[in-house]
Formats: sequence, structure tokens, C-alpha cells
Amino acid sequence: MNDIRRTILWVIFGFSMVLLWDKWQIHNGNKATFFPAPVAQTESAPANAPAASASSAPAAASGANSVPAAPAATGTAGAQQVPGGAVPPAQAAARERVTVTTDVLRLGFDTEGGTLVHGELLQYADMADKSKPFVLLDESSQRVYLAQTGLIGGNFPTHKTPMTLVPGSRTLGDNENELSVRFESADLGGVKLVKTWTAKRGAYDISVKHEIVNTGTAPVSPQLYLQLVRDGNKPPGESSFYSTFTGPAIYTEAKKYHKVEFKDIESGKAEIDKSSPNGYVAMVQHYFASAWLLADGIQRDLFVRKVDNNLYSVGMIMKVGEIAPGQSKAVDARLFAGPQIETMMEKLYPGLELVKDYGWLTILSKPLYWLLDQLHKLLNNWGWSIVALVLLLKIAFYWLNAKAYASMAKMKAINPKITEMRERLKDKPQQMQQEMMRIYREEKVNPMGGCFPIMIQIPVFIALYWVLLSSVEMRNAPWIGWIRDLSSPDPYFILPLLMTASSLLQTALNPAPPDPLQAKMMWFMPLIFSVMFFFFPAGLVLYWLTNNILSIAQQWIINTRMGVPPQFNLPKFR
Repeated sequence: MNDIRRTILWVIFGFSMVLLWDKWQIHNGNKATFFPAPVAQTESAPANAPAASASSAPAAASGANSVPAAPAATGTAGAQQVPGGAVPPAQAAARERVTVTTDVLRLGFDTEGGTLVHGELLQYADMADKSKPFVLLDESSQRVYLAQTGLIGGNFPTHKTPMTLVPGSRTLGDNENELSVRFESADLGGVKLVKTWTAKRGAYDISVKHEIVNTGTAPVSPQLYLQLVRDGNKPPGESSFYSTFTGPAIYTEAKKYHKVEFKDIESGKAEIDKSSPNGYVAMVQHYFASAWLLADGIQRDLFVRKVDNNLYSVGMIMKVGEIAPGQSKAVDARLFAGPQIETMMEKLYPGLELVKDYGWLTILSKPLYWLLDQLHKLLNNWGWSIVALVLLLKIAFYWLNAKAYASMAKMKAINPKITEMRERLKDKPQQMQQEMMRIYREEKVNPMGGCFPIMIQIPVFIALYWVLLSSVEMRNAPWIGWIRDLSSPDPYFILPLLMTASSLLQTALNPAPPDPLQAKMMWFMPLIFSVMFFFFPAGLVLYWLTNNILSIAQQWIINTRMGVPPQFNLPKFR
């Protein structure tokens, strides 16, 4: 292969990487980085659906006695659909908001349906204004994210039914371990619903008890639904240089963890388990999640659906069973609304930790996270824990790296001979290739010998990349000096600049390709890819910088031992 063909292939490769990156960004709902398309103006509603859309969604139920069948494409099982329509005028009543506060949560409830309409995580600061706590659930003009429950199967209380707030404490006392807020509906269809939310000290799972009382004269068989309703917007502050999942997720033992894209709900192409005796439904975003948890053994119908423009829900429906007149039944559930702390979620429900998305490298990422967590317990600093973990990985892969660098050292030793031969046979490309192969055989050098040992390690380091990108522990976690938040870019770009310098130093230490144009490309590639690191979280840049520094040190030592003193192969740009 002659020099021109190599150059063309390098150009095609580089341009392909740019196009693939743009396609990846578009696939994940972000704007293209390098070639953004003009935004087309449409007549659809704005993306940030107003709060009213959650309360006055299209009439999935045209009245209190009408419960039409759900569209099959949405995955709603059975002949019932969770109501989404407005309350009939006869039911209209003054709404009241109540706020309850624990040591880790500040929760806002609406007496309409006893719905959870606001949730602040007091231990996590907002990224835009660090003096305020992070808001996960909310009903405002900017966003909609609610947790709703109710009854279907008749003219029964739903999340649209006005309820009475029972007086009680609203702040968790110093000597208290739990705090409850209770809502009671009026008789509706011969049924009264009493809903009790109980938050515990230090916990992000909230117990929700539904007491269903038959106040009529005939048996009733209602069904209880639990759902999460959210707009389809990405969380504010998401970077366009990396992508994380936002949307519903469903877990069952049969099909395990399954993410559902908003666009698939929109198009009716969402495929989920429709019924299961176990599992949960969740809404997932970067670092945080909410999920309805129900005890195993209770058969539940699972659904996802479009509620309104840019408004979607995921939930489950379960049969309560027949309730005789004057009798009652209780159904207990839990709502998780908090950070994706893997060790905490593992204890709450089997498979809940999977909302922390590692992608296809979960099998490698989970043990890496465990090791990172153990190092943090020892060092008490996430930045130094990252450095220590990379150091341990470099030690584990020392012999593989040694083989790779030894092969590079041999290549570097014969580079003068290769360069002389190329100059001598530059007008005879076929003879040049034959002579090059002869030199490799005589010197017992494999030009690909430095690649294979490094390629084996790539999945491990990609898995570590996802661990650091997904771990909420990095959020607002300081390292040293100017790095006060490992989940945000370096404010002074010191780490990205050091990262770029270390990448160029690595390139200088590696054997220069015989082809001058290839040699120039080897210098341009680190510069091109280093641009992204200026916008990456500081924790990720620290990880790559540490890896580069340790690789340079190991390569320097191995070259010296093999009698090939480190030399800098600087490019000649002419």
C-alpha cells in the first residue's frame, strides 16, 4: 500500500469518526456536535409542557364511569386504562399543597389525589445554584415529574379525586425515625380510599399504604394503579459531548432490565413485559431515578403510554380482589426517589441497581465500582480513589503492557533501518513492502505486537469510564485545590491541558510510522480527541490523565531496560 492510499484511508477514518460521533449524539436525543442541522419550526406544543398538562391530560377516561381500553401498542395490559382526564365539574374542590421534610427529603403533596408533586434531595445540591437542593420531582411551568396512584374498575377514587388532608406533624423530629402524611377521599362509587405516605430517616424509599374501604351495599373489585408521569425533556445541564439515558425503565425477572425510549412510546413501538408477578417500573435520568416497588408474588400489569404532548407515564396495575360491604383491604407499595447509589439500591429491591446504566459492559463495571467504593472507604476522597484504582489496574495489566511496550521498543530500534530503506526504495513501492517484511522477519519484530495486549485492556478501561460517568458519588465531590466537583468540567482547564500534553508525550515516545503522512496523523489525532476532554467531567479527565502518566512511566522504564533510550519522535511539518 503506497503513501497516498494510506493518507486517504486516514482521512476517511478521521471523517468517519466525526460523522459517527454526530450520529451517536442525534441517536441519544442531543444536537450534532460538528454538523448540527437547522432546527425546523413546527406547529406542535413546546417541549416544556406546562404543569396543567399533568392535571388536564387528554381524556383517557371521559367521565368517572368510563374506563376505555388502553391502546395495545402502549403495552397496557387488560381492559383498563389509568385515567388521565380532567376532573368532572361535580368533583371540583379547592386544592391544597402540603410540604413534609425529613433529614434527606423535602416532599410536596397535592390534595388532588394525594399525589406527590415535588421532591427535593436535601443532601444533593443543584448544579446551577449550589445553595439550593436538587429537585427531582416537580410540577411547574418548566417541567412535570409526578408520582400518582388511584383505583380503576369503576367510579372509584383516582389521582384526580379531591382528598382531605389529615392533620399531623410535617417535619421529622430529632427523636423520630419516620414521618407520615395521610389523605382520605370521600365515598365514590361505594369506595373510600385512604392513602398514607411514610418517609423514614435517612431513606429515599417512601412507604405508601392504600386502604380501600367498601362503604356501599354491594361487593366491589377495584384495581390499584401506581404510575410515574414525566415530560420527555433531558435534565438541564446535560453535556453534548457524552450521552446518558433519560426515560422509563421496566424490570422483571423474566426479561430483566429494559429501557424504553420516549420516541418509542410516541410511535407506539415500545415493547415491554405486559404482566409479571415481580419487578418494578422506573423513571431514569443521569445520577437519579424514581421507581414504584411492589412485593414479589403480586401479579401486576405493566404499561407505558403517552399522556399528552411531551408527557409520558410508566406504571403498574394490580387486582385488589373482591371487598365485601363494610370490609376493607390494604395494599402496601414503596416509592423510591433518590440518587443512584448502587449499594443502597441493591438492598431495596433485586435489580433496582440496574437503573444505574453501565450499558453492555455491566459485567465489568460492577466489580470496578465495588473496588472504587472500597478504595473510597480507605482514602475518603473520590479523586484519590480514582487515581488509586487506575494504579491498581496498571499493576494488574503490567505484564500485558510490558509486552506491548517491548514490541514498540523493538520497532523503535529498527526505525532508522526502515527509514533508510524507504528512502532508498521510495520509487519502488512493491519492493519496499517486501524489503520491510524481510527486515521484520530478520529482527523478529511483529509490527502488530504492541496492539494486541493493549486491545485486551480496552473493555476494562471503557467500563471504568462508564463507572465514573454514571456514579452520583462524583457529583459535587472535591479532589484537590481548584477541583471542587468531579462531575463538572475543570473550571480552569488545567487537567485537560495536562491530558493533552501527556497524550502528545506518549505519541513522541512511540515509534514513528515509516510513512511521514501517517506520522503527522499520529500527532493530529491526540489533539483532535483532546478537544472533547475540555468539556468532560473532571473525574473522567483525571482518570485518563492518570492512565497516561502511568503508561509513560512504564514505557520509559521498559525502553531503558531494553537498551533503547527514550527518544522523542517529533514531527516534521513541511
